[in-house]
Amino acid sequence: MNSQPLAYGNHEFLESEEGRPLRILAEYLEPLRRFQAQNIQDTVVFFGSARVHSPEYAKEALGRLERRSATGAEPDPQLQRGRTAVEWSRYYEEARVLAKTLTGWSATLDSPHYRFVVTSGGGPGIMEAANRGASEAGGKTIGLNIRLPYEQAPNRFITEGLHFQFRYFFMRKFWFAYLAKALVVFPGGFGTLDELFEILTLSQTDKLGKQIQVILYGSEYWDKILSLDPLVEWGAIGAGDVDLLQRADSPEQAFVLLKTHLTEHHLVPPTEQEMRAPGIAKTRS
Repeated sequence: MNSQPLAYGNHEFLESEEGRPLRILAEYLEPLRRFQAQNIQDTVVFFGSARVHSPEYAKEALGRLERRSATGAEPDPQLQRGRTAVEWSRYYEEARVLAKTLTGWSATLDSPHYRFVVTSGGGPGIMEAANRGASEAGGKTIGLNIRLPYEQAPNRFITEGLHFQFRYFFMRKFWFAYLAKALVVFPGGFGTLDELFEILTLSQTDKLGKQIQVILYGSEYWDKILSLDPLVEWGAIGAGDVDLLQRADSPEQAFVLLKTHLTEHHLVPPTEQEMRAPGIAKTRS
């Protein structure tokens, strides 16, 4: 009896260099199948730091540091970090509120599909806050996780069947961009900036084929981190490219911007020709 596995069932081959094209294709087709099965039409993506904790966790951790510091002769160098973590925790709560508000509004839309589904990188911090808020509103919510040398476990608020684990960053970025109608960028580090500029570049070069909104959340942070004016002055970007970014400093302000954009650009009924175009769910954009 021949015990040799079929090629597509040969794990050693699939993990080999020659199997790379199949792995890449699988990271397109397998999510596509699940999005179709769950009737997802489009998304709003939340980016931000994995290091932002919930207010409850941050305050509890600071309390432990303060008690430990009070018993020691030397000041605890971790104490200031703990205080900063409490300050940053407001972004967790605000991301949670915004995701909950957006999901509640999207549930009122007259559509046979799930619209503007809150999506994150699937991990902790701002990602968890976004998935948590959407879950609390009773909506579906997506987590696009990535396999890393150090484990980034998925948060517990992602909808069953909508947690995705990617091997390749570029395929994960594809799924962030492909369904997105808006992007909300909370304070974050290199990963957040990488994802932000990926979307900005695609938008600037008309590679998205749709109107996508980019909101920087938290002027106090972004005013220090990101100034595009020198790029305009040197001629590296056009003056109009700065308008690709909007800013918000409260969940209420961000929601008004999102609702206005999504209503104006993405709630128009599609034409018959557009309905025949390929896609997850047929939309105008």
